[in-house]
Amino acid sequence: MSQYFTDLITLWVVIDPIGTLPVFLAVTAGLSAAAARRTALRATVAAFFVLLFFVVAGQALLQAMDIDLDAFQIAGSVVLFLFALTMIFGEPKVEVEEKELVTSDVDRSIYPLAIPSIASPGAMLAVVSLTDNTKFSISQQAETVAQMALVLLVTLVLMLLASRIIKIIGDAGASVISRVMGLILASVAVNGIVLGIKQAFNLTL
Repeated sequence: MSQYFTDLITLWVVIDPIGTLPVFLAVTAGLSAAAARRTALRATVAAFFVLLFFVVAGQALLQAMDIDLDAFQIAGSVVLFLFALTMIFGEPKVEVEEKELVTSDVDRSIYPLAIPSIASPGAMLAVVSLTDNTKFSISQQAETVAQMALVLLVTLVLMLLASRIIKIIGDAGASVISRVMGLILASVAVNGIVLGIKQAFNLTL
């Protein structure tokens, strides 16, 4: 398998377009179709620029702050785990209504959809690794950015199709899927924490 497809698969796995769907459905529950589309577009654009920032300056920034990549992964996975818990247990109706009064669809699109769902800690680490200034030329890094944009485009398309899924399964079905996928998302987050700990301490267990 060529390096191009290897990198593309890596970006697909860490961005996880399919895994973003349950988060999108949870974030846009109760929003109009137009507002949900705006949220999807804003989240995708925001995630692109966040990941692009890590391509350009992420490596230098983490090194300058003396932050280990493994520690960064663990911290990001903890944030992802905390959001997964809200998907599993939900929130009291009163709290949800109060939040909807002060939370715009712009806020929803940034957290938790753009970060840490689409531009996940794993995705940030992946783009830093795939564009290592000491290993890859500018043209190779540009190719990685193009691959990243392609995966994000697929993510956007899937989110735009999510409204049709809601119409089919209804609110009750969406609630069930949100909780089940919240459990899966929590497992992914815990796995990220475990991997980060293993790499940080050079464990082989």
